[in-house]
Amino acid sequence: MPVVTLQHRRLERLVGKSIDEILAMLPYIALDIEEEGNDYVKVEYNPNRPDFSTDYGIARALRGIMGIEVGLPRLNLVGSSVATFNVDASVDSIRPYVLALVAFDGRMDDEDLRQLISMQEDLHMGIGRKRRKVSIGLHDYDKVNGPFYYTTESKDFKFIPLNSAREMSMQEILASTDVGKAYGHIIKEHARYPIIKDAKDNVLSFPPIVNAELTRVTEHTKNMLVEVTATDLNTAKDVLAVIAVTLSDMGFKVASVSINYDGYTITTPEMSYRRMSLPMDRLSLLGLDIDRKEVIECLRRSRLDVEAGEVDGNIECLVPRYRVDIIHWIDLVEEVAIGYNISRFEPRYPRLKAMGSRHRMLKVLDDARSVMVGLGMLEVMNFNLVSMLIQYEMVGRRRDSNAALVVEESKSKEHEVLRDSLVPSLLAVLSRNVHEPYPQRLFEVGKVFSRDGDSIREEWSVAAVIAHSSANYTEARSYLQALLYTLFGIDVDTEPVDEPPYESGKAAEILFKDKRIGSIGEVSSSVLSNFRIRVPVSAFEVIISRLYSK
Repeated sequence: MPVVTLQHRRLERLVGKSIDEILAMLPYIALDIEEEGNDYVKVEYNPNRPDFSTDYGIARALRGIMGIEVGLPRLNLVGSSVATFNVDASVDSIRPYVLALVAFDGRMDDEDLRQLISMQEDLHMGIGRKRRKVSIGLHDYDKVNGPFYYTTESKDFKFIPLNSAREMSMQEILASTDVGKAYGHIIKEHARYPIIKDAKDNVLSFPPIVNAELTRVTEHTKNMLVEVTATDLNTAKDVLAVIAVTLSDMGFKVASVSINYDGYTITTPEMSYRRMSLPMDRLSLLGLDIDRKEVIECLRRSRLDVEAGEVDGNIECLVPRYRVDIIHWIDLVEEVAIGYNISRFEPRYPRLKAMGSRHRMLKVLDDARSVMVGLGMLEVMNFNLVSMLIQYEMVGRRRDSNAALVVEESKSKEHEVLRDSLVPSLLAVLSRNVHEPYPQRLFEVGKVFSRDGDSIREEWSVAAVIAHSSANYTEARSYLQALLYTLFGIDVDTEPVDEPPYESGKAAEILFKDKRIGSIGEVSSSVLSNFRIRVPVSAFEVIISRLYSK
């Protein structure tokens, strides 16, 4: 969760209340206090509220909830467009969208600049998906000349990047700078890279990697150009709206920019409010007895507003563009609760007395553990997320791309896929214990995951491995029979099958009432070699969930 540092004196100035009153109210606008110092407080905010990434956004919400300033925020917007961006078709397959605004006549101190840059990075990491979806460039507008051009250049194109004193090629920037190494993978596969230039061919930005040193923003910057490049247009509009309202609160005059695409033009930022209906009957979810007038007051304290009149018993709400978290009527109900002030809610015991209890399936799993321990086995616990190497390659299994649940852009080779079988993880445990005495008899009770059409299937499974000089199919079958007879009083059938990780001719599928519930066999020598296990291993796995509802 992102954290923002708030200075006491600034908060008092921005809100108009004492710091004690402000600190007492922070939890009621969904901010968690992480740390308090003599003159500052660090608060954690939910990533779905990017407007809370600066003290200006937090102060805006506090002024509403404390009744100082209610309704839609007043924005310091200038009328017509003051600049133009021309978008070249060469960016279409790389990063097709650019939006922009110009902010005039601002005054910033060191803390304003720190907050602005912190907001930029929080937006990059959250809604921007680590710059893959959206990236932001802040520029000193007085250093450049419009119109501006969003186009591409070859990898050998050179300019002076931010925090550098010399020209570097775009390829060199990706290879040798910290930001290039961190974000270069986003565009590295393309033959040409995106670039933003002005009318005099000065470079402003190499998105989503780095700005040019020429347009560095400092506390002395009075006029600012903000550009947002993206792969998703709506997300770019959301980000620019958050920046626009923040700059307006900082005292800048925010002017629009015309963006010329091939065949059409848009003007940004888009700051018009959205209309959403709030059904009055849904407010019963809050358990409050409040009338329409008080509901409107609550919404206005949450910095929303309403249109006059009702439509089919609904309140027509006006939602500011920067409130990207409000997407459904239930979000409006939450805003009513916040505007009402959550501290005013009175806790009550429920009228209906009910007793909770453990799910019966958990009792079955506990019994399974007891049986396996009673049979002389040792329980191990592995992660549900495992590596492709262990789950598929080392055991000779082919991954079904339609059924496997793979983590996108996993940062760890050890956590790439949700396991659909427990046996590979147990073999990995054996491989880490080859120097321990034998026999080794291990079991695990855990979940296995698979895709079932458009839904995800989660099932409980019990698996065991037996490793010693004479481990075989018969021994594994005896443990399986003991487990199932003790738990359910049943016996099962087995049918020969050839499937990894088992030796051909020494494996079977486990059937109950002609339905497959697992597999059993002797692990093949090639798999044992992959795991560097030097003794025979037999194993079984049975999906207990399918027997629980027998």
